[in-house]
Amino acid sequence: MLTINPKEVTTPQFHAFLVGAVTPRPIAFASTVDGEGRVNLSPFSFFNCFGANPPLLIFSPARRGRDNTTKDTYENVLVVPEVVINIVNYPMVQQVSLASGEYPRGVNEFTKTGFTEVPSRIVKPPRVGEAPIAMECRVLQVIQTGTMGSAGNLVICEVLLMHVSEEVVDAQGNIDPFKLDAVGRLGREWYCRVQGNAIFSVPRPGIIPGIGVDQLPEEIRLSKILTGNDLGMLATVEKIPDKPEPSVLNDNRVQIAWQKGVEAVHKLAQQYLFEGKIAEAWGVLVYSP
Repeated sequence: MLTINPKEVTTPQFHAFLVGAVTPRPIAFASTVDGEGRVNLSPFSFFNCFGANPPLLIFSPARRGRDNTTKDTYENVLVVPEVVINIVNYPMVQQVSLASGEYPRGVNEFTKTGFTEVPSRIVKPPRVGEAPIAMECRVLQVIQTGTMGSAGNLVICEVLLMHVSEEVVDAQGNIDPFKLDAVGRLGREWYCRVQGNAIFSVPRPGIIPGIGVDQLPEEIRLSKILTGNDLGMLATVEKIPDKPEPSVLNDNRVQIAWQKGVEAVHKLAQQYLFEGKIAEAWGVLVYSP
């Protein structure tokens, strides 16, 4: 395993490792205005949400590593402490990338990228009409983390108003990740699309925590078939069941597996886990014909 000390490599080298490791990162497509009302639009992948009451977002228009200059977005929020954070999805990613170009100050990236300016209801910066989600924010604080090139500038924002396209909402009124089709930033020129097999569910422990991997029977915990993910799913139960689900008893594969031995049993349990059927997987493991 590589061990890298940031003090022993160049900043660009460590930056490449850092953004290659911390992935995927959501993208804050931030629109701001300067003191003269001129609009700026730029993407930032040092971004996330940090609370819901109050609803807080933080993004970082870092100092340029090349020449230690600051970005228009950073300069704008110091003068006009307002921003609209637009969420990026796949249909708009190429235009978003275009906005990351270093156009001269005062150039409107809405014009350069072809995006539509939509007036915000509360803040001065406009929102991106094509964005599936846009959040009007008040800038609460800007924190400089350093004065050298590539140092971050944390822009702490309170969400005042959120706009969500009906096209990305499911029948229950929740944001549907398949419909949102969001894009995440990786290292270098790489991105990822949150779609298809990239989206999966993970069962969450209840109020009463699961038994934990340490409490699994040794035969299961030391299985040569079951993976760490498999054990993690099995360990979410509050107690090990003492009898199988009726559906397991009716599955001919179970008796066949038990006739073949432990390895076949674990493989069948693994198949149930792949289908998200934790109770059935346990049923296979505890079943004794």
